[in-house]
Amino acid sequence: MDYVSIHAQSKPDAVAQVENDRSLTWRELLERRNRVASALVKQGVGRGEHVIIYAPNSLEYLLASAATRAANAVPIPMNHRLVADEVSYILDHSDAVAAFVGGPFVAMADEVRRRASRVRLWITLGAERRDWATSLAELLDAGSAESPAVDPAQGLGGSMIYTGGTTGKPKGALRAASDAQLTLAFMQALGMIHECHVHLVAGPLYHSAPGSFALFAAVLGGTVVVMPKFDPEQALHLIDKHRVTSTFMAPTLIKRIVDLPESVRARYDVTSMQSLVVAAAPCPMRVKEAALACFGPCLYEFYGSTELGINTILRPEDVLRKPGSCGKAAPNVEIALLDDDGRPVPTGEPGELYVRRFGGMFDSYYRNPEATRQTERDGWYSVGDVAWMDAEGFYTLCDRKRDMIISGGVNIYPAEIEDALHRHPAIEDVAVFGVPDDDWGERVHAAVQLRPNQTLTDDELRAFARRHLADYKVPREVSFPADFPRDTAGKLIKRVLRDPYWAGRGRKI
Repeated sequence: MDYVSIHAQSKPDAVAQVENDRSLTWRELLERRNRVASALVKQGVGRGEHVIIYAPNSLEYLLASAATRAANAVPIPMNHRLVADEVSYILDHSDAVAAFVGGPFVAMADEVRRRASRVRLWITLGAERRDWATSLAELLDAGSAESPAVDPAQGLGGSMIYTGGTTGKPKGALRAASDAQLTLAFMQALGMIHECHVHLVAGPLYHSAPGSFALFAAVLGGTVVVMPKFDPEQALHLIDKHRVTSTFMAPTLIKRIVDLPESVRARYDVTSMQSLVVAAAPCPMRVKEAALACFGPCLYEFYGSTELGINTILRPEDVLRKPGSCGKAAPNVEIALLDDDGRPVPTGEPGELYVRRFGGMFDSYYRNPEATRQTERDGWYSVGDVAWMDAEGFYTLCDRKRDMIISGGVNIYPAEIEDALHRHPAIEDVAVFGVPDDDWGERVHAAVQLRPNQTLTDDELRAFARRHLADYKVPREVSFPADFPRDTAGKLIKRVLRDPYWAGRGRKI
């Protein structure tokens, strides 16, 4: 589906994208996208090949993504917060043949590019130039304004997003072409089909949800307003200025808005908002109530994941009457709650949440068939979350069967952190888990067992972690328990260390 061509023909002079004082009409976007896409093909980027996008939120980021899809290649967003070892791993593991880099990430490319032997083409997206890279301006000059032969079978195009690793390394969740009709159904259920649709990108585009919602809004012909970096008052200003009708925000971002002084919030008119969508982590009821008071009855919530897409949707009229719920099954999504033996659990009882395969979920973890196999049970798929369903069909998440931590809407995988910390010569064993945090949902905690006659301070451990891990993965607190509980086989029982932090909370995520 070549949505850019469709909208460029039907409304060529309408604004397609905005960033600060820059904007592009659909006609301008089409020409730039075509030039970059045709230049990629001329440079040998083939159908289905992988292209890294490593740049700040910007018009150039959106252009790189759209052009990659138009070249029938697969865009792979790179997390901004990774350190050199992590970036190098993804460049190598993804088999990427080209990489767009921009802003401060050009310097990271300087450091890692020699370790990325498979990348044949580097493109810089900003003012910085490198002799080892082609600039975006050069790519635009080399390309053709004619529409490329976008494969209609691609739908909205495929993508691959790297999640944290449950076994110590990130996994590439490879998603085939999205089904346009299913996407439309999701957008309708989230109240995101508006006559004059203006969508605000508030979170980083390398995350699954902000990138997906920006794409979905563009497919519908909406104007996409990009925030280079989130600021709560600036978000209100943009909503007011552009009459924004929809946005997606993790709970932390909404909290930062509603926690602004009333005198600040009163300066801005936010009555244009029709769909304020929250997800990526449990959203405290206080934040939901404040969001409804600030924006009106437009708060939608969904449960989903990078792998399984959107699974449940909670509508505004149910937010207050179903506290803690993440909603009912989304359109065309079948959900089952199963016990450890794969049997359905009764209504009101917790079970692992499984989703039957549908067109909006991932196909596989790239080059990791064993990890893919572990998500599947007889045609049903799970990322390890535990939920219960009430008599009206509303789901509530209550636990996480696997170890993932969600802090500020960001998925963090303890095994990856534990793998890095085990490199420290003073550490005998380590258990990383999430503990409650009123601002971020969860924060990273490391329980450490030292080798005999060794010493290690909190600050020393964190300094070591920062050399090997992105900052958001570094433990925010450290403990040194006298006892590391183990089962008869010698395996650490992590929940015994974790559970006391969640006592009296009513949930474990």
